[in-house]
Amino acid sequence: MKTLLGIIAATVAFSTSLSATAEEMSTDSIPSYNLDEIVIQAPKVIRKPDMDVYHPSESAVEHSRNGLQLINNLMIPTLSVNDPLGSIKAAGESVQIRINGREATIDQVRSLLPESIKRVEWIDNPGLRYGGANYVLNIIVANPDAGGSLMTMAQPALNVAFGFYMADLKLNVGKSQWEVGGNFKLTNKIKAHRQYSETFTYADGSTLTRDETPLGGSMDNTQSRAWASYSYIKPDTTVFVAEFMLQQSITDKFLYNGRLSLSDGSDDILLTESHGTPGTTPTLSLYWQQEFARRQTLAVSLNGSYTAGSSYSDYIEQSSGIPGLLLTNIHTDIHDRNQAYAVEADYIKNWSGSRLTAGVSYSTNRNRSSYDNLAGAVFHQRQDKFYLFAEYFRRFGKWTATAGMGVQYTDFLFRETNQGNHSWSPRPQATITYSLNSNHNFRLNFTSWQSTPSLAETNIVPQQIDGFQWRVGNQNLKTADSYMLTFRYGFNLPRVSGSFGIRAFTSPNAITPVIYWDSDRLISGYENSQGLQNISFFLAPQIEIIPDWLIASGYIQFRRERMRGSGYKLFNSDWSGNAEIKLSHWGFVLSAQYNRAERDLWGEKISWGEDINIIDLSYYWKTWQFGAGVIMPFGNYDQGSKSLSKYNRNEQHMRISMRMPYICIAYNLQWGRQKRGAVKLVDIDASTDRSTAGGR
Repeated sequence: MKTLLGIIAATVAFSTSLSATAEEMSTDSIPSYNLDEIVIQAPKVIRKPDMDVYHPSESAVEHSRNGLQLINNLMIPTLSVNDPLGSIKAAGESVQIRINGREATIDQVRSLLPESIKRVEWIDNPGLRYGGANYVLNIIVANPDAGGSLMTMAQPALNVAFGFYMADLKLNVGKSQWEVGGNFKLTNKIKAHRQYSETFTYADGSTLTRDETPLGGSMDNTQSRAWASYSYIKPDTTVFVAEFMLQQSITDKFLYNGRLSLSDGSDDILLTESHGTPGTTPTLSLYWQQEFARRQTLAVSLNGSYTAGSSYSDYIEQSSGIPGLLLTNIHTDIHDRNQAYAVEADYIKNWSGSRLTAGVSYSTNRNRSSYDNLAGAVFHQRQDKFYLFAEYFRRFGKWTATAGMGVQYTDFLFRETNQGNHSWSPRPQATITYSLNSNHNFRLNFTSWQSTPSLAETNIVPQQIDGFQWRVGNQNLKTADSYMLTFRYGFNLPRVSGSFGIRAFTSPNAITPVIYWDSDRLISGYENSQGLQNISFFLAPQIEIIPDWLIASGYIQFRRERMRGSGYKLFNSDWSGNAEIKLSHWGFVLSAQYNRAERDLWGEKISWGEDINIIDLSYYWKTWQFGAGVIMPFGNYDQGSKSLSKYNRNEQHMRISMRMPYICIAYNLQWGRQKRGAVKLVDIDASTDRSTAGGR
């Protein structure tokens, strides 16, 4: 712990955005560039009852080349923005990204002109209409009424086949905007290996330990995405948006080679394991918003997507003593043809000091999976969700209150077996905020949400993992409920702003993996467990160490949790966090970032994401950006898990050769002027589900 606290202390004075760039500027005129000295001012946060609002500073926008860089430069303390790898997380959790109220992808954020971003809304207690989102980042954008823009970016690594490339063109005519763009993420044969050790305890009490010595491996994960959109905005009256996106996973393969040493004295085993999920997903979304008299709004969102892809896994064991002797040869190949459709309609009525929001949504998935390893057997699954909610907001002097209730109906069915489940689940939510003044507020928030069993969790087709391990879904799973209570204090002090608080979470019937013996097979299944409970304490500051020169932000969290399921009760304590720092002067921006992922207990396993650090130096000249940096200049990349099951205790570390020096060249060409844009309020997501082939 002392080591981590030392790192946090050093990096809360030492880390921030990657391509360091970003914040806002008047968009009614063509920006001028004075590069004698950069002055990136930390944006002053406005603390509202239901969100924190950040207004980008003029010089920060001037030294940004896309929307992701601008978000990076805002240095929102809880937020961790990774520009080279294209990710946004908060406290180790996923962040729901929205543009003008509509859900968006990282690519869509990257294609935003920094000059068009008017403000950023950070919501750490999302309301009922955001579903079960942990956090919401809503980017408010103004659309131009004439001219257009061209954005390009290239960010290749210098020592491996790794990089990111994008281009985006926007054309504006009156109240309409046309957009077309695309990107390409190259990840080709990056060296990787796995450190793995496992101990099996059989039903009779005997044990077997297998230690894997890595013999190399590689990662291929090349992807492309293309998009086109049309938007019509008549401010204060009508908004219409049509978007089409095509995403393709061109190559997706993780390959590991190793030598297994067995504790029973048997010959070593040569192991080859690979898995991947290549595929293509087109998505179409439509949005309509209409303003009516007496401050009333109706917003409707439709979304549809289709996935044509596969999920495969190969597992081969060969005897090291007898060349060519196959001990285990498992091949799983699942072909998905899955569809998803969704529609949502929201009604919003505003009064002086109060607001009513009510909505209804319906989403459906139609999944068709065929198994090559089962002679082409086909299985169908249907999933339906219906959600209804109402939420009321009221201001009482220095106090504000929000209360609402949602109800969700879920239903899923396997056609071939006529098995499935359905349930009704209430979703209450309430928030009370006391604002001492514009710089200090206190917020108490209670929220709840439901998690529907996924296709992989309910698929009862047995999938073999290795010589004696199998994975089988459970069609009797019920929708899981989650509840969270958060108390947060937000503060603005001279040169220091941020928040700290406490959060309590429970999911009394969480859907988790369960491991058990069935004859001589070790089965990994799923159950509605006896629940997960945790409590966490967090601190998220932003510090102006040297005004206009040196700014730091960070997030540190301590969490204690308990997980109970069939035959086990487990505890876990964990420190996690991120830290960023930025030094800017004379046209240069030097930034650094460190992230320690959460160690999450779920079922009988503790898993963690990427522990990563980055250093970047960029220079901005007119409409150009020139940058260079290193991913993982210190330490080793680590992502892994630890199983605590009494039947299978194992620990796995995925190591990738991530020490990558890279360069970045970006160019923005703009013409025309900006106007105020209308805020889009609603978005419904229709994401196709995917099968998951077996793998350790």
